[in-house]
Amino acid sequence: MKEVLQYKFLDNTVQAYLYVLGTVLLVLFIKRLISKYIAGQLLGMISKQKKAPKKEAFLSLVVRPIESFLIAFISITALDRLDFPESFKFKVFHITTEYIANAIGVIIIVIVFIRLCIRIIEFIAQILEEKANFSKDKSENQLIVFFKDFFKVILIIIGFLLILSLAFNKDISNLLTGLSIVGAAIALATKESLENLIASFIIFFDKPFIMGDLVKVQNFTGVIEKIGLRSTRIRTENKTYISVPNKQMVDSIVDNVTLRTERKVELRLELGLSTSAAQLKQLIPAIKKLLEYKLDIVNSYVFLMDTGKNAHIIAVDYFTVMPQNIDAFIALREEINLSIIEILEAANIDLAAKNMDVVVTNK
Repeated sequence: MKEVLQYKFLDNTVQAYLYVLGTVLLVLFIKRLISKYIAGQLLGMISKQKKAPKKEAFLSLVVRPIESFLIAFISITALDRLDFPESFKFKVFHITTEYIANAIGVIIIVIVFIRLCIRIIEFIAQILEEKANFSKDKSENQLIVFFKDFFKVILIIIGFLLILSLAFNKDISNLLTGLSIVGAAIALATKESLENLIASFIIFFDKPFIMGDLVKVQNFTGVIEKIGLRSTRIRTENKTYISVPNKQMVDSIVDNVTLRTERKVELRLELGLSTSAAQLKQLIPAIKKLLEYKLDIVNSYVFLMDTGKNAHIIAVDYFTVMPQNIDAFIALREEINLSIIEILEAANIDLAAKNMDVVVTNK
């Protein structure tokens, strides 16, 4: 039996292969148990609230990445105990296959580790979003989404540097020094992207608008759906989805409709010239009285704006309360318009267009 265990195959004994195989099989057998235990400990450190839905959400995010990391790390560590077979050693473009194999193993470990860290960040973001939902300040939600994406980018950069350092034996300090020079050149080449990135920070801290706000910008009107690192996504009134660079959102005049204290309605009544002064004196107070009894109207103005050879023009301006549902606003406008038409009919007042006759003569 000892002779069989000490038998060498590809420069390693059968016993060494069995140790590696046993280690890998053991990890495959208990990976779920270890992963759930580690996930539970992480959950305890991150969140003090251990409600069932939260725990299940966290486990669904991190258990598989932990399993992948355990399998990759322990399997590669176990395989590292074996001697690389001499028969497999050769060079590819002046690089040995042993070096390539070690580099691949390190790359796999770094990738699964960074993936695990990203999943943990996603769970932390979920917890913070749940807490932010109970707050009236909705700007917290957009900050969470922003920094979640920001830290993901940072982790990817860290993973890339770890691969260069551990897999390819590159000196990161010298690399960072070199990158600072290259970075200056890249900064000049990607000036607009950096301006948009800086503008995104200005938006988050200055808060001219937040997600969910209705805004008017550059001839577009729509709801802010997402504020990213480079651009702001807006769902327009036509239900199209547009992306506006953050720099333009900062430099342009943005009308935040959601923050309006009142919403103005302008109505111009062009009355026929046959309307007498007495009728006008009765009409204006009647419209004023109509608007005064509407609870959603906070202020109103009704007056004879102009008169001329074509019509008498009465201006009807009123302001509605905010925030107000758009459907309720449209219904209110319709109700007032119909009421004004009824007042005109009761007073036998015709609109100017009704009195216009078109005469065609033949010469």
